[in-house]
Amino acid sequence: MSKEMAPPPSSFGKGQRGKPVVKPKDMKGTLRRLWELTQGQRQGLGWLMLLSAVASASTILSPLLIGTAVTAIDTGNPALQLLILLAALYLTDWLVRFLQQFFMAAIGQRIILHIRSTLFEKMKALPLSFFDSRQHGELMSRLTNDVDNISTTISDSLTQLMTYGFTIIGILCIMLRLSLPLTCIAFISVWLIFLLTRTITKHTRKLFAQQQQILGKLNGQVEESISGLNMVKAFGREAEMTEQFEESNARLCQVATKAQIWSGFLMPLTNVINNLNFVIVAVVSGILAAYGRISVGLISSFLLYSRQFSRPFVDIANIYNNFQTAVAGAERIFEILEEEPEPADAPDALPLTAPRGEVEFSHVTFGYQAQEPVLKDVSFRVPAGTRVAVVGSTGAGKTTLINLLTRFYDVNSGSILLDGRDLRQYRLQDLRRTFGVVLQDTALFGMSVRDNISYGNKDVLPERIRAAAKTAGADSFIRRLPQGYDTPIGENGAKLSGGERQRISIARALLKNAPIVLLDEATASLDVENETKVQGALSRLLAGKTVLVIAHRMRTVAGADHIVVLENGRVAEQGTPAELMEKGGLYRRMVELQSHSAQWQLNGNE
Repeated sequence: MSKEMAPPPSSFGKGQRGKPVVKPKDMKGTLRRLWELTQGQRQGLGWLMLLSAVASASTILSPLLIGTAVTAIDTGNPALQLLILLAALYLTDWLVRFLQQFFMAAIGQRIILHIRSTLFEKMKALPLSFFDSRQHGELMSRLTNDVDNISTTISDSLTQLMTYGFTIIGILCIMLRLSLPLTCIAFISVWLIFLLTRTITKHTRKLFAQQQQILGKLNGQVEESISGLNMVKAFGREAEMTEQFEESNARLCQVATKAQIWSGFLMPLTNVINNLNFVIVAVVSGILAAYGRISVGLISSFLLYSRQFSRPFVDIANIYNNFQTAVAGAERIFEILEEEPEPADAPDALPLTAPRGEVEFSHVTFGYQAQEPVLKDVSFRVPAGTRVAVVGSTGAGKTTLINLLTRFYDVNSGSILLDGRDLRQYRLQDLRRTFGVVLQDTALFGMSVRDNISYGNKDVLPERIRAAAKTAGADSFIRRLPQGYDTPIGENGAKLSGGERQRISIARALLKNAPIVLLDEATASLDVENETKVQGALSRLLAGKTVLVIAHRMRTVAGADHIVVLENGRVAEQGTPAELMEKGGLYRRMVELQSHSAQWQLNGNE
């Protein structure tokens, strides 16, 4: 290939061969779906194809002009016009390739924007059970790495693939027209390169797939180590954590080295084949020229064409490897897009504008795994405007009640009624607006304190935000923060203590002012003094509302109108606190046990 007209180095050359290659399960089907997914986002592809044809035409015509110029000089004819035309061809080639990149950048990023937005919208609509059964880091990988693989393939590969396709066809036609014997010799090198590429990629595909698997394991270890670093340090497991990381990292290095060595064979051996082909073509064409069968200019043109003809096949092989990885990433994206979203509202779903707040569990059975029920034939009633507490040992199924009430999950059998109607008969958005939820595991965002408290409540007045914070016992520590209510609190409130995070979560639920309030160990992270203050404030503010309290500590449920005791997923007993104490069952034993424990701790402190 002439040095001047050599196409720009492929981004899938030496620097990309070490990239893990994952073979897709259904290449044709995934490509068809990917094409359908990008419908409406492909404006400009026609112009891109036209520019690719022009770019390949300049590559195809340049050797022919060079050969004609050589023949003209050899025969003593003027060649100035040919040289000027060749220079104009080079300038056109540069301009066309610039326009290719310009159009491809716009088209590619528009398509990727659409794919990423579609995937994110889908993930928002998926039920909580989908996220509970998958690693969050792996899902993030699909939203970032897999989409980036598609982006790289579209932005870098598509233009090259179209240009190479036109180039191969055009060069083949000209080579056949120039000399059939020399074309047959050139085909031998192409066939050898094809066999070489197939042999090497057969080995590297397995190694790259193994490399990707180990890399995923390593990423999971890193994510767990960073997210749980406080536990690692608390239990003195730094050495073990480092050992596990180094073991996986060493294994990754070993497999990646083998993959790089095998893939590194491709380019040198390809160059050897091309050089041998160049020598053979030169010798045969020299013999033909000696017998007057071809001219010196034709030899020059054909030697350049033989170089150009084999090079695209090598680049296409590298593109194909990355193309497979991108399609495999697209398959992982389609796996999410195929997931069933949260149950859609029925066509006759009822609005829920002014709920009374009466809740009833009727023979509810539910398990996160259908064969392992967490709740078994649970029935109890929460009259409107009352405070009902659910107590029981860890794992009894208390928090599951909240997941079912908010329809993060649906019951396996039985029903949950709100104001006498099954929850599934209401519009889901209206239903969730009915509940104010405070969980033991607080969920805060990396925004300001003000934004966290007002989350889900647009255009709320600052006075109301501060009033909710005061009620939750949060105003005093918030005002001590560097920027007060405008202080960013870090990811999941990392800059706050556990008790401070929980008080902000309580303030958020109070500000929502929902008719039904669900408290899951809402004051578990507070000390006794602050818990007493917050409980008193909550009792005043929640008067007249329906309140379901999940609790371990018996003093939390002292003011409840009704108590439900769960044991092994079943209702062991229920009634007023006085009735249950008089009954002398499980509830009384829990109260006495915690009373003895509190007395023991008090005596120990004394």
